[in-house]
Amino acid sequence: MIFAVKVTTNKEDKSLDMIDEKINKKSLHVYSVARPHGLRGYIFLEAPDRETAEEAAFGLPYVKSILPKTLEYSEIKNMIEPTVAEIKIEKNDIVEIIAEPFKKEKAKVVRIDKQKGEAVVTLLQAAIPIPVTVKLDNLRVIRREESEEEKDLKEQGEDKSMEESFE
Repeated sequence: MIFAVKVTTNKEDKSLDMIDEKINKKSLHVYSVARPHGLRGYIFLEAPDRETAEEAAFGLPYVKSILPKTLEYSEIKNMIEPTVAEIKIEKNDIVEIIAEPFKKEKAKVVRIDKQKGEAVVTLLQAAIPIPVTVKLDNLRVIRREESEEEKDLKEQGEDKSMEESFE
């Protein structure tokens, strides 16, 4: 059975650690405890019955209550299982960093590591080009630099259109 534990917003990690500590200390039969990314104010707890879940959660700071309704895995599957997003950032793209400490800085992508979800960029306004590693979800593409093939195709198309205009 999966239970939703209501906790103080922005204290989910702290609550999760305390619940985990209590489960280990009392050797409770709790199968899993999860804090889904993006869901604020709730932790999911999987236990064989309500009494075990209540014993694991209650009496702890930041824990408010356990919702009366149990959840099915299908209801929370999209929150727990990671989804691989299509990465649309390429080498030589001009990007804007949308997170601190370089928020609103423009940079050029030097290298991309798709497994780690990171990109190495050089800041455009910096006097000395220093490589900075940034998470891909903290980047927004501003301008895409064309590859040599695309440039050649464009030039060929422009040449043909110029020839046609002279005829």
